[in-house]
Amino acid sequence: MSTSDMRDIDDTVVAELTRLRESIDNIDAAVVHMLAERFKCTQQVGLLKARHQLPPADPAREARQIARLRQLAETANLDPAFAEKLLNFIIAEVIRHHERIAVEPRTADDPGTDDPRGTTGSAEDGPEDRR
Repeated sequence: MSTSDMRDIDDTVVAELTRLRESIDNIDAAVVHMLAERFKCTQQVGLLKARHQLPPADPAREARQIARLRQLAETANLDPAFAEKLLNFIIAEVIRHHERIAVEPRTADDPGTDDPRGTTGSAEDGPEDRR
């Protein structure tokens, strides 16, 4: 709804809509920051796995995490199918980054990067600490 569309709406409705949208914006920002922190952790997991030649994916852990997240979603009155889709998306990204980390040349002096965008390929590993 554009500002021009809101001219004909009661001021109290506009104020409430603005308040709610500001809350949504704050929550979205928190979600992004939480994902960035998660990816930092999963990047560390990816580096550890690469150092010890462990596989990028851990299907048993992924299954446990999905079941756990579905239960949390139900408790929070969120659609468990949606929560599972979201986690599967994140898991796929983590695996992709772990695979990239596993093939990148590393030295003892080059443990990787803290860049949550995954420039070393594992920041996205946050989606599944299970890596």
